[in-house]
Amino acid sequence: MKPMKHLVCALLVASGAALAPAAWAQAPASPAVTPSPPAVVAAPVIAGIQSQSIFEVKPDASQDSGYASQTNAERAQVQPGNNAPMWRQVGQGVTGYSSLPKTQAPEAGNLIQPFVQYPGSRLTNAGEAWRQVRNQWIIPYGAALLGIVVLALSIFYFAKGTMGHEHPDTGRRIERFTPFERAAHWANAFAFIALALSGIVMAFGKFFLLPLMGSALFGWLTFALKNVHNFMGPLFAVSLLVIIVTFVKDNIANRADFVWLSKAGGMLGGHDQVPSHRFNAGEKGLFWWGVTIPGIVVVGTGLVLDKLIPGVGELRGQMQIAHMLHAALAIWMMALVLGHIYMGTVGMRGAYKAMKTGYVSEGWAQEHHALWAEDVRTGKIPAQRSGPVAVSPDAGRTAQV
Repeated sequence: MKPMKHLVCALLVASGAALAPAAWAQAPASPAVTPSPPAVVAAPVIAGIQSQSIFEVKPDASQDSGYASQTNAERAQVQPGNNAPMWRQVGQGVTGYSSLPKTQAPEAGNLIQPFVQYPGSRLTNAGEAWRQVRNQWIIPYGAALLGIVVLALSIFYFAKGTMGHEHPDTGRRIERFTPFERAAHWANAFAFIALALSGIVMAFGKFFLLPLMGSALFGWLTFALKNVHNFMGPLFAVSLLVIIVTFVKDNIANRADFVWLSKAGGMLGGHDQVPSHRFNAGEKGLFWWGVTIPGIVVVGTGLVLDKLIPGVGELRGQMQIAHMLHAALAIWMMALVLGHIYMGTVGMRGAYKAMKTGYVSEGWAQEHHALWAEDVRTGKIPAQRSGPVAVSPDAGRTAQV
């Protein structure tokens, strides 16, 4: 009985080794029997090109054990052209071989990013996770934010109208912005508008332009605007730096700003304009939270996306993080700058003229920036800062106080 029992066991082990040679190779070998390694057969040659997998196939519990344990060469004989296990591992983020140097393409061996587990969510591919953040968060909520801002400004205009009073031209004017300050502002504004319009078309254009223009014309438009976006970025970066250095000294918070905020600048109710220095708390808030801080991040992430920072942006994860920050903060900037454009044009009388000509009347300064007008009146701040003589664009008289 014992010899028969040993024979049955040997047959079972042999049949198991035939079905799963990889598993047999991992098990400790018997001292009496040493299995020989399976023969390696070259992959089939198709049209003069030898097909060779760059991935090692690992057993998959969801598949048949015998099929999963076959080597690439064995499978090429039994099922030529079936590379499903290889592509399954490609989808799981398995690293393969690439002839590209690691210094230039560190992730060339990974065709698809590996799967990651985020807290409170299922296992997902990192690239797919970025795609879902873009398509389900940044795009819809960004569009909603811009739409809400436009609607709110429209309601505010029809409810309040243009704020401020008309002030007679007495010839006594104060230089609010020097030619250099105005040039820096308009250069930054021009670059920002070009970036905003091109970014909006690239992000949202397929929803409202593609159905109207068709894929061919829309493709050419987005390609052209992408180049505009790339070339306007450096101009925005340089002009932003100039804006920050030029205006930072007048945008430091002080006690008057807290009074202005407590009364909402006199905009919500029948209050008069709240006294402020050269820039009120709302303008200072825009400077810091709508231009400087998000602008620096947007410029930095834009340089990463354009691969202009050595050693940064070579990994897909870095590019995805840069894109999410870039898109989210760019939309945030657009929402706040819309309010700035509104107040600088139809929202406040005399605001656009101040940036266009550089001068404001004494009455305008006293109404909107009483503390600044007082400093000019007492001589703490010169009425003219760009030169010894300043001629009023309208009255033709020297601007003196």
